[in-house]
Amino acid sequence: MGRKEYKTKSRKLILQYLIEEKEHTVSISDILDFLKEQEELVNVSTIYRYLDKLVSEGKVMKYQNEEGKKAVFQYIEEENTCHQHLHMQCVKCGRVIHLNCGFMEEIKAHMMEHHRFRLQCHNSILYGICSECEEK
Repeated sequence: MGRKEYKTKSRKLILQYLIEEKEHTVSISDILDFLKEQEELVNVSTIYRYLDKLVSEGKVMKYQNEEGKKAVFQYIEEENTCHQHLHMQCVKCGRVIHLNCGFMEEIKAHMMEHHRFRLQCHNSILYGICSECEEK
């Protein structure tokens, strides 16, 4: 019985953290740091398994970080259609911006017509600097 409660508590905390940070991507180490602050010890493999479950349920998006070396995760709200559009991430603050506009459809059409390349939006992210960080 105690084991089930432990899993439930750790899962609730992980989901809570993802929701709180929904404007940013978070890494496994970010989640571990949060859990340590909450005095909740969780095995890294447990976190990966739970994140994989959330990704397969469509509640979380998984991206490679800008160096392509480690995965980062972002909670997506139910009304969000992240698999249908591109994303931009600020390399300074980590904020993720959803590119859900007609211009991106033109780019996707251009890529297919002129380069014979179909872009997969569900895990595509462009890196740059957001206007707030640019002004600082």
